[in-house]
Amino acid sequence: MADQLIPFLTAAILLTVSPGPDIIFVLVQGMANGKKYGLITALGLVSGIIIHTTLVAFGVSAIIRESEMVFVVIKIFGALYLFFLAFKVFRSDPEIAFSAEGIQGRSFFSLFKQGFIMNVLNPKVTIFFLAFFPGFLWEPEGNTVFQFYVLGFLFMFQAILIFGLVAALAGKISTYLQKHPSSGVVLKWVQVFVFIGIGFFVLM
Repeated sequence: MADQLIPFLTAAILLTVSPGPDIIFVLVQGMANGKKYGLITALGLVSGIIIHTTLVAFGVSAIIRESEMVFVVIKIFGALYLFFLAFKVFRSDPEIAFSAEGIQGRSFFSLFKQGFIMNVLNPKVTIFFLAFFPGFLWEPEGNTVFQFYVLGFLFMFQAILIFGLVAALAGKISTYLQKHPSSGVVLKWVQVFVFIGIGFFVLM
């Protein structure tokens, strides 16, 4: 079990700290309105993970019960999707663009709701979880629904810790990124190698 969960947690942390719409949204809210608003935004985003975990848990678990061969095919396509994501990041602009100008103060509930909806209505998250999670099941013949939920809550736990840290240090992080534009290049290559590494891990 630990042989699967430690690599999963490592990969999840690297993916979460990589610049994307979720972490940028938390950073901007923290910069504009303070760390409490950034944290509430983060809670909304992370809460949406429950929905995606549920879809993957019951959907893939049903497939595993039907055919082990289909499950193998899912893992192969999952790895190919991760390689595709690595290629997209490789072709992308490494510059991290964000601005807190014009961001008006909003209620905690409004920010939580927006974060939740942003996550839930993003089909790319479900597709990513479908590609990412099956490769880390430690007992495919066992209770896979339980295993998917363990992975989902682990992903949520590390995400809320990292997003919370980003919200608390939003001002310092934004200043650092503006002074060190090359950090975007470093984060870009981290993403590329993480996607490729996870893809090979899923295949093996």
